Parts: sequence; structure tokens; C-alpha cells
Amino acid sequence: MSTTQIVLVRHGQTEWNRIRRVQGHTDVPLNDQGRLQARTLAMELDGEQVDAVYSSDLGRARETAEILAATRGGNVVALPALREKNFGTWEGLTDTEVRERFPDAEGTGWGDGESTSEMAERTVAAVEEIAAAHPGGLVVVVTHGGPMRALLRYVDGDASPVDNCGVVRLEARNGRLRKVD
Repeated sequence: MSTTQIVLVRHGQTEWNRIRRVQGHTDVPLNDQGRLQARTLAMELDGEQVDAVYSSDLGRARETAEILAATRGGNVVALPALREKNFGTWEGLTDTEVRERFPDAEGTGWGDGESTSEMAERTVAAVEEIAAAHPGGLVVVVTHGGPMRALLRYVDGDASPVDNCGVVRLEARNGRLRKVD
């Protein structure tokens, strides 16, 4: 069976990323730095033969993906399954505000929205479906920090944070995802 290459990308920076405000499903646009990050990444990926570009349907990921796809004249397929986790009442709060308003929440997860396992299940399923649709191809998938950590945890147990416009490369072969060093 052929191997599908996946270039997993976290969206470019938003103002809320800069000030550490919880975004979740809140549709916050890229800031100028985020657009610059996306253009820089587009140049870095310029020599690669990309078969398809997918993204979360949230604007910050979609705009990042559109910048990446523009150099290739390709379209972006937006999928809700690639969205960031829904953080419920924590959305729009800074990290400090969350600690002040919800002092007992330390270590309990993130808010009253979607669970981490729910987000992980939908994200992993979406990436596996994307890989299956492009056997032997190279696809770019633009998503968010939470889904990227969930995918990394799934493939090798490492849930390290990924910077805005950071890239992690995966391979899908025989129905299994693995991280490429």
C-alpha cells in the first residue's frame, strides 16, 4: 500500500494568540504577523508537489490554508472536524482570567465545552480520512494547537505545543499514522 505524506500546520498568529486569550470556536482572524508567517511557510513549501490543501473551517486556519494554496492555484477544502476544541465559557478569556474566575478548574481540563477526547477523536478520524482519500499523495492540513497536540499524542505520545505556523510531518501507511522526523 502507498504512503500518504501529511504536512500538518498550525494556523498563523492571531491577536488572541499574542495576548494568550482562549479562542476555541471563536472565529478570530489572523493578524499581520500571522499572515507573514503563512506567506513565509508558503515559500518554504514552494518546491513540494502538494495534491490537496485542507483546513479547519474557522477563519484563522482557512486564511492560512488559502495563503499556502494560492501559490499553487489550488482550492482549500474546509472541514469542521479540524476545528479547535470548543472551550465553552472559557472562550474569550485570557489565561489569567480563567485562573481568577475558575480557581478550582486547575487540572480539570478546559472549560465546559467539548472534552479533549471528543476533539481528539474527530481530529484523528478526519486526518485518517484525508490520508485515505490521497493514497501516495502529499496533503497539507491546517488546523489548531489543540488538534495538533491530540494528533501528536495519538501517533507517538508526544503532546508538545506547536508554534503558530509550525509544521509537523506525518505519514499514513496501511491505515496507521506516524510522525516523520
